[in-house]
Amino acid sequence: MKLGINGLGRIGKLSLWHHVSRQFFSEIVVNLGRQVGTGLEDIAATIEHDSSYGRLSTYLHGHKGGRVIENLNEAAGTMTVNGVPVTILREARNPKDIKWQDNNVRIVADTTGVFKDPTADAEEGWGSVRGHLQAGAEKVMVSAPFKIKSKGIDMPEDAITTVMGINEDDYKPEQHSIISAASCTTTCLSYMIKPFMDHFGADRMLTASMVTVHAATGSQKVLDSVPAAGATDLRKNRSILNNIILTTTGAAKALGLVIPEMKGIGFIAESVRIPTSTGSLIVLVLNLQDELENPVKRDLINSIYKDYAESTRYLKYSAGQNVSSDIIGTPEAAAVIESTETHTRTASLKVNLDHLKGLNLESAQIPHVLEVPVTQAVIYGWYDNELGSYTNMLGDLTVSVAERMV
Repeated sequence: MKLGINGLGRIGKLSLWHHVSRQFFSEIVVNLGRQVGTGLEDIAATIEHDSSYGRLSTYLHGHKGGRVIENLNEAAGTMTVNGVPVTILREARNPKDIKWQDNNVRIVADTTGVFKDPTADAEEGWGSVRGHLQAGAEKVMVSAPFKIKSKGIDMPEDAITTVMGINEDDYKPEQHSIISAASCTTTCLSYMIKPFMDHFGADRMLTASMVTVHAATGSQKVLDSVPAAGATDLRKNRSILNNIILTTTGAAKALGLVIPEMKGIGFIAESVRIPTSTGSLIVLVLNLQDELENPVKRDLINSIYKDYAESTRYLKYSAGQNVSSDIIGTPEAAAVIESTETHTRTASLKVNLDHLKGLNLESAQIPHVLEVPVTQAVIYGWYDNELGSYTNMLGDLTVSVAERMV
C-alpha cells in the first residue's frame, strides 16, 4: 500500500521520517503543490536536515549512518529515502486536484493544518479535506483537530477524532473516511486524564484546568511584523524568539471528542508559547470530591500513573528530574509524567446553599451551609509536540487505519 502525505512542514517532514524508518508502506507520495528552490536536490536537502532533530541519517542509523536519500530523478520527481521509493508532486495545492488516483494512493495524511473542516465543500475556495476523497483517496488522516467554521452544523457521520490507545476502537472502517488525530496537546492531555478517570470515575471529578507551556510553532513570527487586515490578536505577530506569548488552545473541546465523559466536567484550557523549538509541558489541575478521613495523596496518584504506564507504551512514568530537552525524541511517549512534581491539597469546601436558586431551605431539614471535602491535585506531563509524541502517534494511527482497509 502507498501512503500520501500532503504538505512538508513540521509534521509532514517528520511523518516522512517516521514512515521511511517503519517501512510499512511500500511507497510514499508527498504533495508539495509548488516548486521548491532550484529543484529536487533542494527538496532532498530539506528532508535530510532538521534543526530540532538533526540529520535524517543519524535519526535512522545513528552516528555511523551515511547518506540515505538516493536515486534522485528530477524529471520524474522521484527519489529513494532509506530504500523507500518517494514521489514528490509539485503541481496542485487544492486537495481535489492532487493526483492521488493516478499514483494509486488510497490513504492520505493531510499535515498542512489548513484543511480542518470536514463539512466544507471540496469545490469551494481553496478546497477542503474532502477534496482528497474526490481525488481518489479512500481515507484521510488529519494532523490537527477538526474545526467546523459554520455554527450549528454537526460533525459529519463519516468523520471522527481518535487518539491511539484511548478511543481508536471508535473508528469504524465502513463508516469513517476522515480521521482527525486531534492535536499534540490533546494527545498528551488524554493520557493524563484517562488514568485518573478510570480509577476515580467521572462523578468524583468536579472541575479541571490545564495550561500547556508550548514550544513555538510554524505559525508564529520570528521577528515582529504588521498584523494582517482584520487581525484581532496582535500577540501572534510578535517575535517568538524574544517573548513568552499568551495564546489559546482547543484541547479542552477536542478532549471531549476523545473522552466523552469530560463534557460533563467544567474544564478550562490555556496555552503559553515559549522560545523553544520543541518539547512542551502540561500543568494539569484537578479538583476531586474526596474524604476528609482518608484523602487522596500524591503517592496514590503517582501509583495510578505508574500502573497505567506499565499497561501501555504510550504513557511514560518518570521518577527523575527532567527538563524539556530530555523529552525531545522520546519515542511513542504521548505523555511523560513528572512524578516528583505531583502535589495534592485537601480542604473542606464550604457551600452556602442560600446562594442556590430554586432551593427552599425553610421546609428542608438540611443545614444552610454544607462542608464538602475537596482534593486539588497538580500533575505535570511532558510531551515532544513534534516527532517523539505526536508524529509517532499519528504514524501508529495511520498504520492502524491502513491495516483495516480491504
